[in-house]
Amino acid sequence: MPQDNEPQPHKSTAEKLGYQANARVLIINADDFGMCHDQNSGVIQGLTHGLFTSSTILVTCPWFEEAADFARAHPQADLGVHLTLTAEWDRYKWGPVLGQKAVPSLCNQGGYLHQTVEDVYQHDNLDEVYSELRAQIEKALRARIDVTHLDSHMGPLHLRADYHEIYNRLANEYRVPIRLASRTRMRSEGMGAILDQLDGFGIITPDHLVFHGPPSVAETEHYWTNLISTLKPGVTEILCHPALARDELRSCARDALQREADLHYFTSPQTRQLLEDEGVHRTGFHQLRNLMRNETPPA
Repeated sequence: MPQDNEPQPHKSTAEKLGYQANARVLIINADDFGMCHDQNSGVIQGLTHGLFTSSTILVTCPWFEEAADFARAHPQADLGVHLTLTAEWDRYKWGPVLGQKAVPSLCNQGGYLHQTVEDVYQHDNLDEVYSELRAQIEKALRARIDVTHLDSHMGPLHLRADYHEIYNRLANEYRVPIRLASRTRMRSEGMGAILDQLDGFGIITPDHLVFHGPPSVAETEHYWTNLISTLKPGVTEILCHPALARDELRSCARDALQREADLHYFTSPQTRQLLEDEGVHRTGFHQLRNLMRNETPPA
Protein backbone atom coordinates (compact mmCIF):
# COMPACT_ATOMS: atom_id res chain seq x y z
CA MET A 1 0.00 0.00 0.00
CA PRO A 2 1.30 3.50 -0.82
CA GLN A 3 1.61 4.72 2.74
CA ASP A 4 4.53 6.96 3.59
CA ASN A 5 5.41 5.11 6.78
CA GLU A 6 8.82 5.70 8.31
CA PRO A 7 10.48 5.71 11.73
CA GLN A 8 9.88 8.95 13.59
CA PRO A 9 13.02 10.45 15.18
CA HIS A 10 11.00 12.17 17.92
CA LYS A 11 7.52 11.85 19.33
CA SER A 12 4.95 11.21 16.64
CA THR A 13 2.14 13.65 16.01
CA ALA A 14 -0.22 11.03 17.45
CA GLU A 15 1.78 10.98 20.69
CA LYS A 16 1.83 14.78 20.80
CA LEU A 17 -1.96 14.66 20.57
CA GLY A 18 -2.04 12.40 23.63
CA TYR A 19 -2.41 8.97 22.00
CA GLN A 20 -0.31 5.95 22.91
CA ALA A 21 2.77 5.29 20.79
CA ASN A 22 1.09 2.31 19.10
CA ALA A 23 -2.21 4.11 18.40
CA ARG A 24 -3.44 4.28 14.82
CA VAL A 25 -5.10 7.62 14.12
CA LEU A 26 -6.75 8.59 10.86
CA ILE A 27 -7.54 11.87 9.12
CA ILE A 28 -9.88 11.40 6.13
CA ASN A 29 -9.74 14.57 4.04
CA ALA A 30 -12.17 15.46 1.27
CA ASP A 31 -10.27 17.38 -1.40
CA ASP A 32 -11.76 19.73 -4.03
CA PHE A 33 -14.60 21.27 -1.99
CA GLY A 34 -15.88 24.18 -4.06
CA MET A 35 -15.04 22.72 -7.48
CA CYS A 36 -18.65 22.27 -8.64
CA HIS A 37 -22.09 21.56 -7.19
CA ASP A 38 -21.84 17.75 -7.53
CA GLN A 39 -18.48 17.83 -5.76
CA ASN A 40 -19.87 20.05 -3.02
CA SER A 41 -22.89 17.78 -2.53
CA GLY A 42 -20.63 14.79 -2.01
CA VAL A 43 -18.27 16.59 0.36
CA ILE A 44 -21.12 17.93 2.46
CA GLN A 45 -22.66 14.46 2.66
CA GLY A 46 -19.31 13.00 3.64
CA LEU A 47 -18.69 15.60 6.35
CA THR A 48 -22.18 15.54 7.86
CA HIS A 49 -23.15 11.87 7.52
CA GLY A 50 -19.92 10.05 6.71
CA LEU A 51 -16.48 9.45 8.12
CA PHE A 52 -14.65 12.43 6.65
CA THR A 53 -12.93 14.45 9.34
CA SER A 54 -11.86 17.43 7.23
CA SER A 55 -11.95 19.00 3.80
CA THR A 56 -9.98 21.50 1.73
CA ILE A 57 -11.57 24.18 -0.42
CA LEU A 58 -10.67 25.31 -3.94
CA VAL A 59 -11.29 29.02 -3.46
CA THR A 60 -10.53 29.70 -7.14
CA CYS A 61 -13.56 27.77 -8.40
CA PRO A 62 -17.02 29.02 -9.40
CA TRP A 63 -18.79 27.00 -6.69
CA PHE A 64 -16.64 28.37 -3.86
CA GLU A 65 -19.55 30.37 -2.44
CA GLU A 66 -21.55 27.20 -1.76
CA ALA A 67 -18.62 25.80 0.24
CA ALA A 68 -18.31 29.12 2.07
CA ASP A 69 -22.02 29.07 2.93
CA PHE A 70 -21.57 25.59 4.42
CA ALA A 71 -18.57 26.78 6.42
CA ARG A 72 -20.48 29.70 7.90
CA ALA A 73 -23.46 27.47 8.75
CA HIS A 74 -21.16 24.84 10.31
CA PRO A 75 -18.44 26.78 12.15
CA GLN A 76 -17.24 23.56 13.80
CA ALA A 77 -16.38 22.04 10.40
CA ASP A 78 -12.68 21.27 9.84
CA LEU A 79 -11.94 23.16 6.60
CA GLY A 80 -8.66 24.16 5.01
CA VAL A 81 -7.52 25.77 1.78
CA HIS A 82 -6.66 23.56 -1.21
CA LEU A 83 -3.93 25.83 -2.56
CA THR A 84 -4.07 25.65 -6.32
CA LEU A 85 -1.88 26.63 -9.25
CA THR A 86 -3.61 24.36 -11.80
CA ALA A 87 -6.93 24.01 -13.61
CA GLU A 88 -6.61 20.44 -14.84
CA TRP A 89 -9.84 19.66 -16.68
CA ASP A 90 -10.14 20.03 -20.46
CA ARG A 91 -13.45 21.93 -20.60
CA TYR A 92 -13.91 23.30 -17.08
CA LYS A 93 -11.46 25.99 -16.01
CA TRP A 94 -10.73 28.60 -13.39
CA GLY A 95 -8.25 31.45 -13.02
CA PRO A 96 -6.26 32.98 -10.17
CA VAL A 97 -7.91 34.94 -7.38
CA LEU A 98 -5.72 37.94 -8.16
CA GLY A 99 -6.55 37.93 -11.88
CA GLN A 100 -4.34 37.50 -14.91
CA LYS A 101 -2.96 41.06 -14.88
CA ALA A 102 -1.58 40.69 -11.37
CA VAL A 103 -0.06 37.21 -11.85
CA PRO A 104 0.40 36.72 -15.62
CA SER A 105 2.96 33.92 -15.36
CA LEU A 106 0.38 31.72 -13.58
CA CYS A 107 -2.03 31.85 -16.54
CA ASN A 108 -2.30 30.36 -20.00
CA GLN A 109 -3.39 32.35 -23.04
CA GLY A 110 -7.03 32.01 -22.00
CA GLY A 111 -6.38 33.57 -18.60
CA TYR A 112 -6.84 30.29 -16.74
CA LEU A 113 -4.38 28.56 -14.42
CA HIS A 114 -2.06 26.14 -16.20
CA GLN A 115 -3.39 22.64 -16.81
CA THR A 116 -0.45 20.54 -15.57
CA VAL A 117 2.18 20.65 -12.85
CA GLU A 118 4.84 20.58 -15.57
CA ASP A 119 3.36 23.77 -17.04
CA VAL A 120 3.41 25.36 -13.61
CA TYR A 121 7.09 24.62 -13.13
CA GLN A 122 7.91 25.84 -16.64
CA HIS A 123 6.08 29.17 -16.49
CA ASP A 124 5.24 30.33 -12.94
CA ASN A 125 7.14 33.16 -11.29
CA LEU A 126 7.75 32.33 -7.61
CA ASP A 127 6.92 35.82 -6.33
CA GLU A 128 3.59 35.59 -8.16
CA VAL A 129 3.03 32.10 -6.77
CA TYR A 130 3.44 33.39 -3.22
CA SER A 131 1.15 36.37 -3.83
CA GLU A 132 -1.59 34.25 -5.39
CA LEU A 133 -1.52 31.52 -2.75
CA ARG A 134 -1.61 34.09 0.03
CA ALA A 135 -4.58 35.73 -1.70
CA GLN A 136 -6.37 32.38 -1.78
CA ILE A 137 -6.01 32.03 1.99
CA GLU A 138 -7.12 35.61 2.52
CA LYS A 139 -10.20 35.05 0.35
CA ALA A 140 -11.19 32.11 2.55
CA LEU A 141 -10.68 34.15 5.70
CA ARG A 142 -12.73 37.07 4.31
CA ALA A 143 -15.54 34.57 3.67
CA ARG A 144 -15.43 33.80 7.42
CA ILE A 145 -13.98 30.32 6.93
CA ASP A 146 -11.98 29.24 9.97
CA VAL A 147 -9.00 27.86 8.04
CA THR A 148 -7.62 24.83 9.88
CA HIS A 149 -4.93 23.64 7.43
CA LEU A 150 -3.34 23.91 3.99
CA ASP A 151 -2.62 21.41 1.27
CA SER A 152 -1.68 21.47 -2.41
CA HIS A 153 -4.04 20.75 -5.31
CA MET A 154 -2.27 18.27 -7.63
CA GLY A 155 0.85 18.53 -5.46
CA PRO A 156 3.20 21.12 -7.02
CA LEU A 157 4.00 22.56 -3.60
CA HIS A 158 5.18 19.13 -2.44
CA LEU A 159 7.48 18.24 -5.29
CA ARG A 160 10.08 21.00 -5.58
CA ALA A 161 12.06 22.72 -2.85
CA ASP A 162 11.47 26.28 -4.07
CA TYR A 163 7.70 25.71 -4.11
CA HIS A 164 7.74 23.87 -0.78
CA GLU A 165 9.58 26.79 0.78
CA ILE A 166 6.59 29.01 -0.10
CA TYR A 167 4.28 26.35 1.38
CA ASN A 168 6.30 26.39 4.62
CA ARG A 169 6.25 30.18 4.79
CA LEU A 170 2.47 30.33 4.41
CA ALA A 171 1.94 27.65 7.06
CA ASN A 172 4.14 29.61 9.44
CA GLU A 173 2.48 32.93 8.61
CA TYR A 174 -0.99 31.60 9.36
CA ARG A 175 0.13 29.06 12.02
CA VAL A 176 -1.71 26.13 10.45
CA PRO A 177 -0.66 22.51 9.83
CA ILE A 178 -0.06 21.13 6.35
CA ARG A 179 -0.17 17.92 4.35
CA LEU A 180 3.34 16.53 3.99
CA ALA A 181 4.88 14.00 1.64
CA SER A 182 7.21 11.29 2.91
CA ARG A 183 10.11 12.72 4.88
CA THR A 184 12.32 9.89 3.64
CA ARG A 185 11.50 10.70 0.02
CA MET A 186 11.97 14.41 0.59
CA ARG A 187 15.42 13.92 2.07
CA SER A 188 16.40 11.55 -0.73
CA GLU A 189 15.38 14.23 -3.24
CA GLY A 190 17.50 16.93 -1.63
CA MET A 191 14.82 18.64 0.46
CA GLY A 192 16.39 18.13 3.87
CA ALA A 193 16.72 21.88 4.34
CA ILE A 194 12.98 22.26 3.69
CA LEU A 195 12.24 19.75 6.46
CA ASP A 196 14.61 21.57 8.79
CA GLN A 197 12.82 24.84 8.02
CA LEU A 198 9.44 23.19 8.60
CA ASP A 199 10.52 21.82 11.97
CA GLY A 200 12.16 25.10 12.89
CA PHE A 201 8.86 26.87 12.28
CA GLY A 202 7.10 24.35 14.53
CA ILE A 203 4.68 23.30 11.81
CA ILE A 204 2.68 20.18 12.68
CA THR A 205 1.93 17.55 10.03
CA PRO A 206 0.41 14.06 9.99
CA ASP A 207 2.97 11.29 10.43
CA HIS A 208 2.03 9.51 7.21
CA LEU A 209 0.27 10.31 3.94
CA VAL A 210 -1.72 8.06 1.60
CA PHE A 211 -1.59 10.05 -1.61
CA HIS A 212 -3.01 7.53 -4.08
CA GLY A 213 -6.44 5.90 -4.26
CA PRO A 214 -7.99 2.77 -5.73
CA PRO A 215 -6.80 1.71 -9.20
CA SER A 216 -10.40 1.22 -10.36
CA VAL A 217 -13.99 1.62 -9.19
CA ALA A 218 -14.36 -2.17 -8.91
CA GLU A 219 -11.41 -2.34 -6.50
CA THR A 220 -12.55 0.52 -4.25
CA GLU A 221 -13.81 -1.52 -1.29
CA HIS A 222 -10.88 -3.94 -1.30
CA TYR A 223 -8.31 -1.18 -1.64
CA TRP A 224 -9.55 1.05 1.19
CA THR A 225 -10.41 -1.87 3.50
CA ASN A 226 -6.94 -3.37 3.13
CA LEU A 227 -5.33 0.01 3.66
CA ILE A 228 -7.29 0.68 6.85
CA SER A 229 -6.50 -2.80 8.15
CA THR A 230 -2.77 -2.25 7.66
CA LEU A 231 -2.38 1.29 8.99
CA LYS A 232 0.82 1.93 10.93
CA PRO A 233 1.00 3.69 14.31
CA GLY A 234 0.76 7.46 14.15
CA VAL A 235 -1.52 9.93 12.39
CA THR A 236 -2.20 8.94 8.78
CA GLU A 237 -3.91 11.26 6.31
CA ILE A 238 -6.06 9.68 3.60
CA LEU A 239 -7.30 11.95 0.83
CA CYS A 240 -9.97 11.43 -1.80
CA HIS A 241 -12.57 13.43 -3.71
CA PRO A 242 -16.08 12.41 -2.62
CA ALA A 243 -18.74 13.55 -5.09
CA LEU A 244 -22.01 12.63 -6.76
CA ALA A 245 -21.44 11.45 -10.34
CA ARG A 246 -24.36 13.29 -11.91
CA ASP A 247 -24.38 15.01 -15.30
CA GLU A 248 -22.45 18.05 -14.10
CA LEU A 249 -19.50 16.11 -12.70
CA ARG A 250 -19.46 13.59 -15.55
CA SER A 251 -19.22 16.45 -18.03
CA CYS A 252 -15.89 17.66 -16.64
CA ALA A 253 -14.20 15.11 -14.36
CA ARG A 254 -12.66 12.03 -15.94
CA ASP A 255 -12.75 10.22 -12.58
CA ALA A 256 -16.38 11.03 -11.71
CA LEU A 257 -17.34 7.42 -11.01
CA GLN A 258 -14.33 6.89 -8.74
CA ARG A 259 -15.22 10.00 -6.78
CA GLU A 260 -18.72 8.65 -6.20
CA ALA A 261 -17.40 5.20 -5.25
CA ASP A 262 -15.11 6.77 -2.63
CA LEU A 263 -18.06 8.74 -1.24
CA HIS A 264 -20.10 5.56 -0.89
CA TYR A 265 -17.25 3.73 0.83
CA PHE A 266 -16.56 6.42 3.41
CA THR A 267 -20.23 6.95 4.23
CA SER A 268 -21.10 3.27 4.67
CA PRO A 269 -21.92 1.69 8.05
CA GLN A 270 -19.60 -1.19 7.15
CA THR A 271 -16.62 1.16 6.98
CA ARG A 272 -17.58 2.77 10.27
CA GLN A 273 -17.70 -0.70 11.82
CA LEU A 274 -14.32 -1.57 10.28
CA LEU A 275 -12.69 1.42 11.97
CA GLU A 276 -14.22 0.40 15.28
CA ASP A 277 -13.15 -3.23 14.89
CA GLU A 278 -9.61 -2.19 13.97
CA GLY A 279 -9.38 0.23 16.89
CA VAL A 280 -8.59 3.14 14.55
CA HIS A 281 -9.17 6.59 16.02
CA ARG A 282 -10.28 9.53 13.88
CA THR A 283 -9.04 13.07 14.28
CA GLY A 284 -8.87 16.23 12.19
CA PHE A 285 -6.54 19.07 11.32
CA HIS A 286 -8.36 21.24 13.85
CA GLN A 287 -6.70 19.20 16.60
CA LEU A 288 -3.32 19.53 14.88
CA ARG A 289 -3.80 23.29 14.61
CA ASN A 290 -4.66 23.53 18.31
CA LEU A 291 -1.51 21.59 19.13
CA MET A 292 0.58 23.81 16.87
CA ARG A 293 -0.78 27.05 18.24
CA ASN A 294 -0.48 25.92 21.84
CA GLU A 295 3.21 25.29 21.36
CA THR A 296 5.63 28.19 21.62
CA PRO A 297 5.73 29.92 18.21
CA PRO A 298 9.12 30.57 16.60
CA ALA A 299 10.79 33.96 16.93
